[in-house]
Amino acid sequence: MTKKALITGITGQDGSYLSEFLLKKKYKVHGLVRRVALEDENHRLWRLRNITKKINLHPASLESYASLVKLIQKLKPDEVYHLGAQSYVDYSFKDEFSTLNTNINGTHYILSALKEFSPKTKFYFAGSSEMFGKVKQVPQSEKTPFHPRSVYGISKVAGYDLTRNYREAYNMFCCSGILFNHESPRRGFEFVTRKITHSVARIKFGLQKELRLGNLDAKRDWGHAKDYVEAMWLMLNQRKPKDYVISTGKQYSVKEFAKLAFELVDLDYKKYVKIEKNLFRPSEVKTLLGNCNKAKKELKWKPKYNFKELVKDMVKSDLEFVQKEGY
Repeated sequence: MTKKALITGITGQDGSYLSEFLLKKKYKVHGLVRRVALEDENHRLWRLRNITKKINLHPASLESYASLVKLIQKLKPDEVYHLGAQSYVDYSFKDEFSTLNTNINGTHYILSALKEFSPKTKFYFAGSSEMFGKVKQVPQSEKTPFHPRSVYGISKVAGYDLTRNYREAYNMFCCSGILFNHESPRRGFEFVTRKITHSVARIKFGLQKELRLGNLDAKRDWGHAKDYVEAMWLMLNQRKPKDYVISTGKQYSVKEFAKLAFELVDLDYKKYVKIEKNLFRPSEVKTLLGNCNKAKKELKWKPKYNFKELVKDMVKSDLEFVQKEGY
């Protein structure tokens, strides 16, 4: 029998790759989108342009319990992948209220709707390495205590705890993926990795003179989003629901990312990168490095892309984008 999956955040980086992955697995894919996305498909659905006719999009809001109940009752999905969120860490400092409202209430609303109207549905929550924040140990595993350093991180810890509580209290199949930074050519321009590769392409074509960045010494465990969406699916296809860290186990600084990106177009990053103090976060997360041994052992998952291949993929894509679009 064909499985039905509902994806929140389907228009984002992870949602688009997950949709493609599930379609290959012969799933019927449904996505929750804001109504405005359906009115402006060119700008808001660009990541889905190749599969729009193969998926089903439903207007609803994570901030409306009634709309989520209606959708869950209608679909009774086999699996829900809850990826939708205000996911930009820096913005969470500027608008704490909407970040907390969307990320915490949205997660609670979906879990509650599933409990009441589709309790057999398997639920995946998109956790984040930002939950570790001021890290208590290196590398971070499923047993590492959380100490979030942003409103975004706080909201994700709350979502993680809600997911665990529904699993334990109501015997539902609910699990969280604690995903470390995962990038791709579909990353939003506001994220530092895409900001770097897009700027590199613009500088190469003479459309930009410099790249302004904040903390170059921040270290992250960067993987490719294509690899990470497979891990989400694997989690929901285990016998028992568990939480997993998904990472590469290797760490690079923002400076190393920028250096490699510029080298790929035969430029020296030192000539173009300028440090701007107002781009530093109020409370910095200096280092994140994941231990994904549990996922490797139990899910039989491992990343296919290495760091250089990831950066190369993003730079190549942005060179093509800038050449075609002119910006």
